[in-house]
Amino acid sequence: MKNVKFLAMSTILGSAVFLAACGGEDEANGSSSEGSGEELSGQVQGDGSSTVAPIMEAIVEEYAAAQPGVQVSSGVSGTGGGFEKFIAGETSFSNASRPIKEEEAAGLEEAGIEYTEVELGYDGLSVVINQENDWVDYLTVEELKEMWTETGEEKTWADIREGWPEEPIEFYSPGIDSGTFDYFNEVILEDEDIVRSATLSEDDNVLVQGVMGSPNAIGYFGYAYYLENQDTIKVVPIDNGEGPVEPNNETIESGEYAPLSRPLFTYVSNDAVAEDPATADFIKFAIENAGELAEAVGYVSAPQEVYDEDMATIEELAGE
Repeated sequence: MKNVKFLAMSTILGSAVFLAACGGEDEANGSSSEGSGEELSGQVQGDGSSTVAPIMEAIVEEYAAAQPGVQVSSGVSGTGGGFEKFIAGETSFSNASRPIKEEEAAGLEEAGIEYTEVELGYDGLSVVINQENDWVDYLTVEELKEMWTETGEEKTWADIREGWPEEPIEFYSPGIDSGTFDYFNEVILEDEDIVRSATLSEDDNVLVQGVMGSPNAIGYFGYAYYLENQDTIKVVPIDNGEGPVEPNNETIESGEYAPLSRPLFTYVSNDAVAEDPATADFIKFAIENAGELAEAVGYVSAPQEVYDEDMATIEELAGE
């Protein structure tokens, strides 16, 4: 498969991704991707996580070359917002940067929608600071919790570790509809309230700009967005008790970057796969190419056996 040049991250997150195939041969697009071998037509709609968006956008772009008669759209309203549309029957697939919640699964059951979870790759949630911050060399999981949990008082860097500046910390976090927020809330905050002073945004570029704008800022988001901006911000190694670990492909895939390594998913309607050849073909294409494209946009591929198991499930649903 070719090394595609992807749209800027700000474009991905600023609006819904919509890539309508406009025809042309694979060779003209520089792609060696294979579709089902059968020319299909139709529309496939999805929505969900901004963290998953770079992988899905790359998949959609490659698929447009393989199946120019199928139009695939994928919005970026956040993991929670995507599940709302999935439950409402507005989409055939829903991208998520966390596993589905019990209440979301219950909503789908009530709506009569059966689904399959498909794993696309792995992410290492990255904690970042301003380049002018020369005092933070790492943070422990306990310090992260102390820093980000609401206590009713303003927090300075000196409150977190002795010798750090007595300057107020400025916080930048994904919004509450984000799966990244949910994951951070679960593994770091342990369901306690996030600091009220935090700037929350579903647009990771807003968080990047905020951290870039102040030496006292700290934020977190997906690994791909750190890589995209690594020349303008710094990533913070995290110590979970076994020494500081920086996120990279090796530490994310091995699980060494714990507890901030996590899988990325798309959830697909079983009925859509069974009844719509275009949906079935697109999801199979996504599974076949997710690993390579996850790596291409800055994430980490899942083990091949994961993709093989998901492919078998989708093929069975499609009656193959």
